Amino acid sequence: MDPRRTFRSSVLAVAAAALLASGCTGGGSSSSASASTPDSAGAVPVAEPPEKLRPYYQQKLSWRECGASGFQCASLKVPLDYAEPGGESIGLAVARKRATGPGKRLGSLMVNPGGPGGSAVGYLQMYAGIGYPAPVRARYDMVAVDPRGVARSEPVECLDGKEMDAYTQTDQTPDDAAETTLLTRAFQKFAQGCAKRSGTVLPHVSTVETARDLDVLRGVLGDRKLTYVGASYGTFLGATYAELFPARTGRLVLDGALDPALPARQVNRDQTAGFETAFQSFAADCVERADCPLGTGSERDASARLKEFFAELDARPVPTGESRQLGEALATTGVLAAMYDEGAWPQLREALAAAMEGDGAALLTLADSYYERDPDGSYSNLMYANAAVNCLDLPPAFTGPKQASAALGEFEKASPVFGRGFAWAALNCAYWPTPATGKPHRIEAEGAAPILVVGTTRDPATPYAWARGLASQLSSGRLLTYDGDGHTAYGRGSDCVDTAINAYLLEGTVPPKGKRCR
Repeated sequence: MDPRRTFRSSVLAVAAAALLASGCTGGGSSSSASASTPDSAGAVPVAEPPEKLRPYYQQKLSWRECGASGFQCASLKVPLDYAEPGGESIGLAVARKRATGPGKRLGSLMVNPGGPGGSAVGYLQMYAGIGYPAPVRARYDMVAVDPRGVARSEPVECLDGKEMDAYTQTDQTPDDAAETTLLTRAFQKFAQGCAKRSGTVLPHVSTVETARDLDVLRGVLGDRKLTYVGASYGTFLGATYAELFPARTGRLVLDGALDPALPARQVNRDQTAGFETAFQSFAADCVERADCPLGTGSERDASARLKEFFAELDARPVPTGESRQLGEALATTGVLAAMYDEGAWPQLREALAAAMEGDGAALLTLADSYYERDPDGSYSNLMYANAAVNCLDLPPAFTGPKQASAALGEFEKASPVFGRGFAWAALNCAYWPTPATGKPHRIEAEGAAPILVVGTTRDPATPYAWARGLASQLSSGRLLTYDGDGHTAYGRGSDCVDTAINAYLLEGTVPPKGKRCR
């Protein structure tokens, strides 16, 4: 379990029927203000790229049909190291689906599902390119690029399938020194595997470098400004782009926002509290149902029963019908996976009930969806890229087990059920082979067009306070609030949210201050 993963798994979305490391006045412009039209003339002049980067901006993409009907793919060349753009290059996977019409084409709309480590190309082909509102797809070419280190773009690799199986089953709530040593060794082995298999790309997968890649792609596509929808970690990527290129920032939707000003320790602690809030919402719903496996008493009783069940699994894992048993680590991950989408709550109730009766198969399926483990025992590179980016973007939350142990109290206060596991999981970057290149800081992006920040009040992975924090930092930020459950808001069933975001993307209309949707 990585508590800083903030990507809503597409695998879980299918299974359910759908953790980040990273005073300026907020508010932005009035509700009648418009963001700059992506291809509009008369916009703030956009500076030419530095001479050494011009060959990258001037390249021509060779598009080919790929995947489902209507999708095209290409490879984008970018520098491995922007400090030495004349050196080694790497290729990034790009996909698009052309605007369908009717209506005037508005340019390209880039999408990123988060993670870090989520495949933007996969997201486009499986969801965004066919599931985004039809009026948006009619006016924009839908475009995605797998970030460097992710999926089809020089993927970071760390462990083989059997090694990853062992890693995901490692006890993340150690009870003594011996178990603490086993956990730290697991983190060390993970980091050493990444260095051995991906040492060349590992120092160059930061969010800053990925944001620079987005600008190369923007230029190659011929758009004067970037139009973009980023979910979860994708909001940090979008905000970083606005910080680097405010004059090239068009209509940016940052949905399920991260607060870039927070240090890693607070990020992990806040996310711990976020999952606790989400679980309490699940528990409140569960205890009202006769089949609730956590009882029909209070939410507090439900929390106590789940904590007790985790302790039972720590002592005696249950069978799953395969070689892996369901212990505390995988069971916790399975529960957390279902917190990303309230549509998974019925699945979680059934999985918990079965596990409490001695069959851990269904809860293991939820955990596998979180880790993107295939039935053949192979894993996507999601969790490898997740750690690689997180550990570059922020200095580690803890430098060793003593610090993690000392922080258990504050994490358990944030979540009596999940706190210990989240605190120990935050130790992973302490052993990373590449030092962090980023640090917590405010992002103001002075000079950028209005930026729409979206926050969900009971979001587990990106707590609502983070959206408020980012919106207040951005000089042109405007906050749209969704009073609801689950991770992110756009395209998840709220007509109010979708209408507001569509109006912004299609017309540049910013929602009024204080806009809330339910």
